[in-house]
Amino acid sequence: MTATFLRRSMLMAVLLGSSALAAHAEMLDVEKDELKFGFIKLTDMAPLAIAKEKGFFEDEGLYVTLEPQANWKVLLDRVITGELDGAHMLAGQPLAATIGFGTKAHIVTPFSMDLNGNGITVSNSVWEAMKKNVPVGADGKPQHPIKADALKPVIDSYKASGKPFNMGMVFPVSTHNYELRYWLASGGINPGYYSPSDVSGQIKADALLSVTPPPQMPATLEAGTIEGYCVGEPWNQAAVFKGIGVPVITDYEIWKNNPEKVFGLTEEFTEKYPNTTLALTKALIRAAEWLDENNNANRAEAVKILSKSEYVGADAEVIANSMTGTFEYEKGDKRDVPDFNVFFRYNATYPFYSDAVWYLTQMRRWGQIPESHDDAWYDATAKSVYKPDIYMKAAQMLIDEGNASKEDFPFDTDGYKPATADFIDGISYDGKTPNAYIDSLSIGLKGTEKINGSQIVGG
Repeated sequence: MTATFLRRSMLMAVLLGSSALAAHAEMLDVEKDELKFGFIKLTDMAPLAIAKEKGFFEDEGLYVTLEPQANWKVLLDRVITGELDGAHMLAGQPLAATIGFGTKAHIVTPFSMDLNGNGITVSNSVWEAMKKNVPVGADGKPQHPIKADALKPVIDSYKASGKPFNMGMVFPVSTHNYELRYWLASGGINPGYYSPSDVSGQIKADALLSVTPPPQMPATLEAGTIEGYCVGEPWNQAAVFKGIGVPVITDYEIWKNNPEKVFGLTEEFTEKYPNTTLALTKALIRAAEWLDENNNANRAEAVKILSKSEYVGADAEVIANSMTGTFEYEKGDKRDVPDFNVFFRYNATYPFYSDAVWYLTQMRRWGQIPESHDDAWYDATAKSVYKPDIYMKAAQMLIDEGNASKEDFPFDTDGYKPATADFIDGISYDGKTPNAYIDSLSIGLKGTEKINGSQIVGG
C-alpha cells in the first residue's frame, strides 16, 4: 500500500466522517497527486501559498511542493522539461513560448493569478529632476497619476550629455516590460525595438531597458546601474523603506485592472492529467477567493504567510504596504489604492482571450513578433494558450460542492472583455480588433512595418 494511497484514504475518511462535509467528499480521481510547482518571490504568488497553507490542494487530493526559482527563464525551462509540473508565470511566457519567441514549447494556462500589482520606481535623483515637471495638488503633494511626460525632459538631458538612461524590467515578455514601455511611449519616450537579429530591445531607444531579477532591483538601483525599474511587489515598496528610490506610478494607473501573472502548464500535462489539472484549478480558485473575500479581511493573515522565508521572505511590514490596500510613493506619501492587488474580484482569475491578445499586440508593437498577422491569427493564438473551458469546468464543480457562488463567474462571456479606454493615454483597446489597436498607438510598429537593421521599413 503506497504512502499516497494511505494519505488519500485518511483524507477521505475524515471527510466522510462529517455529515456537514459529505457533499464535499467526492474527489476527482486525479492521475498524479504529488506535484511540484515553481514560483518567483513576489506577492502575486499568493494563490499558490494560500492553496497550500489553507489546505485547498489537499482538499482536492493533491500533495504539492512549492519551490522558489532563480529567475523566470529557469522557471520556464523547468516546466518545459517536466522538472516542475507547473508554475507561477509571467502572462507573456506561455504566449511567447507557444509562438516561438525565445524557448519554443506549447504552454497553456487555465487560471489567471491576479490583476495589477506592479509599479515603476525611479532613483531619488531622477525623482528630484522629474518632480519639477509634476503638477502639485491643493495638499502640496504631487498629483497622480504621474505621466511619463514628466520624465521626458530628464531623459533628454541625459542624451544631451551623452549619458545612457538605463531602466530595469524583469523579463522580455513580462507584463513589467510592456507596462514600462506603454508608460514611456505615452509620454513620447521610445523604449526601443526588438528584431530577429537583435533581441536587446534597444533599437532606436531613448531609454535602455534590460533585465534585472525582481529581488535585485533595489540593490541595482542603489548601485546606480539603473535609473529606475518596473517590478512587482514588494520591490517598489522596498525602495521606499530603504530610502533609495520613489515609486512614481502603479500599473493600476497605467491600465486599470490589468491582468498580471498566470499559472502555466505544458499542454502535454493538461492532456495527460486532465483531472489533476481540474483539481489544481479548483484549489487555486478557492485560494484566490479567500484572498479577496469579506473586503480583503484575510490579507493580514496572508501577509504573515507570504513573509515566511519559503515564500516571498520579505518583511511583513513591506509586504503589507501594498497587500492591505495602500501604496506609498514618496516616503510618508501613503495613499489608498484598494485594488492594487486583486486576486478574485472583477473576474481576476478567468483567463480572458482579450488579455492574451493585448500581450500579443505589445509583442508585435515592439518587434518581438516581427511580421504582421491578421486579426484571426491573434484570436487563434489566444485560444491555443488560454483555456477558459478548464477554468469554467472547475468553477462549476466548486459551485456544485457549495464552495463557490455562480454569480462570481462570467458564465455569459465569449472570452473577450468589452472595449476599454482605461489606459494612461486614454486610447481604447478592443481585443477583437488588434490590428486597429496597434495602428492607433503613436510609437511602435504598424501595419506591415518591420525592423531591418536599425531602421523601420515597410508600411
